Amino acid sequence: MADLKDIYNDDFIDSLADALERADLSFNRKAFLNCVYQEEWESLAFKQRVRQLSTAMYRGVNKPFPKALPVLLDAAPSFKQLAGLVFPDYVEQYGLAFWEKSMDALAQLTVYSTSEFAVRPFLLQDQERMLSQMIKWTKSSNEHIRRLASEGARPRLPWAQSIPAFKQDPAPLFALLEPLMQDDSLYVRKSVANHLNDISKTHPDLVIEFIRQRYGQHPYTDWILRHAARTLLKQGNADVLRLFGYPDSGHVSVQRLTLEKRTVVIGEALHFSVELHAELDTKVRVEYAIDYMKKNGRPSQKVFQLSDTHLAAGQSKVIVRTQSFRDMTTRKHYAGEHTLVILVNGVSKESMTFQVTK
Repeated sequence: MADLKDIYNDDFIDSLADALERADLSFNRKAFLNCVYQEEWESLAFKQRVRQLSTAMYRGVNKPFPKALPVLLDAAPSFKQLAGLVFPDYVEQYGLAFWEKSMDALAQLTVYSTSEFAVRPFLLQDQERMLSQMIKWTKSSNEHIRRLASEGARPRLPWAQSIPAFKQDPAPLFALLEPLMQDDSLYVRKSVANHLNDISKTHPDLVIEFIRQRYGQHPYTDWILRHAARTLLKQGNADVLRLFGYPDSGHVSVQRLTLEKRTVVIGEALHFSVELHAELDTKVRVEYAIDYMKKNGRPSQKVFQLSDTHLAAGQSKVIVRTQSFRDMTTRKHYAGEHTLVILVNGVSKESMTFQVTK
């Protein structure tokens, strides 16, 4: 599997130089390439390469920021998605002293790639002014710009510079998200849901109250709130479960939990089935948790969705699932005793241990 940093390979660098040269005949290609290909280039990680490339663009364009912007905006449309991050990064590095021009540029550039990382230094420089700008962006006709308003201010945005003030007090962010709660773009709604989920990890009470006040007002709002509550639901938060219509699980029982094998070799899979029975008509959220053995010899639990359904009084339901134990970049497996737990509406109902071996 190719490393993400390899997006910025020799072909990309040549294409970037070509685009900048077309946009500005005075572009210094040699200075640009010399800056890119310094001794450490091969060892640089993805975000480090972004920064080195935007620095090299500055060397090659060699103009004051206001005069460099037309060159960047002319070249940028040729570089989409992650590859285009070098352009907002240029604004992040060199545009802090040119607020209005930077805001216009970031809004344009986010349409091709994303400016979500580049807005962070502006938030740190002047939070009130940047939030005011982001609220203006929520009214844009372009979904990419509306998404930027939400995504750029996320308290726990992956890969991004931290905004400590939002982790400590996320209250100002709700006014930013409010205009997007009925957005007709799924791209925007996903960002708003992720934003609220970020807040729920440190200030669950604020998000629970937000859900309580808004759930049931609009289908798009309900979709956002449900996805925003995924961490709280996985934690079995009783208040959130009730808000989404999941009653106490006392009338649902696990009749049978079966493991195909009690030993799983790393690289293979765990096959299991669970039979549920409802005494009364009820809405049921069924999850399974695995207490994974970690490198330090201690268990760490991970919760997975199994079923979200409705059971009639007297109804039984059998659910079959396969869980891979193949090593991934996000999870490495270790030998030892593991535990499978079945959760119904946030409550542990049944568990079984099994061995994982090399």
